[in-house]
Amino acid sequence: MHPAEERWEPLGPAGVFTTPAYRFTTDTLLLAWFSQPKDGECCAEFGSGCGAIPVLWCVRGAPARVFAIEQQADACRLLEQSVRKSGLWQIEIWPGDLRDFPAADRRGRFDRIACNPPYFPAGSGPQSPLLPRRLARQEACPFPEIARAAAASLRWGGRFFLCQRPDRLCGILTALHESGLEPKRLRFVQKDAASAPRLFLLESLRGGKPGLRVEPPLLLPQGGADSPEWEEIYQGYQKEEPSCPER
Repeated sequence: MHPAEERWEPLGPAGVFTTPAYRFTTDTLLLAWFSQPKDGECCAEFGSGCGAIPVLWCVRGAPARVFAIEQQADACRLLEQSVRKSGLWQIEIWPGDLRDFPAADRRGRFDRIACNPPYFPAGSGPQSPLLPRRLARQEACPFPEIARAAAASLRWGGRFFLCQRPDRLCGILTALHESGLEPKRLRFVQKDAASAPRLFLLESLRGGKPGLRVEPPLLLPQGGADSPEWEEIYQGYQKEEPSCPER
């Protein structure tokens, strides 16, 4: 990773270093907003990449502790630089496979976990010449294993948040239910009211009773007119035109 490739992206009073291989997009901002922790909570993100979600959690609230779980060494080094520059010492970087994360000292201790998993099964979807981008797009860890790791790490009543493509919804709901994470809140993201959803945001509860609430869709801003929700989503970060890229 060449230092010349690094770019500082401000996120309110803090920020993250990004590169062409490790960056964040609108779906990252959506998930950070949808999963924002309460003050004093102990939280984690599976597959943190450049670390935008842990940083946004901390600049928008006061979680007691945030674990950023990331397997790629270059991404971890990038996030370490961001933590040092931003002074967000409540963020702890855990370099390793998320499936190894719920060890005895972390089992059942987290209030919430977020994950923005790859959108495509292994061997499908758009290909990138950059290995980190390919890993971000195609599954190396099947989602049922992500769900089991999240369930093992969460306390009873803890919450798991994710962002995914609508064509994966059926399998996602099944895997969560089988892992003891009951889907409770679903929101689709659409270009406009007449368009098919591009993404969905989902909240699940460990040990929750059956009952899924489908909220009104989140519509992308049109013609530069932001809704109060979009102003909150983009708080501290300005972008010319919101979009939901397929990474």
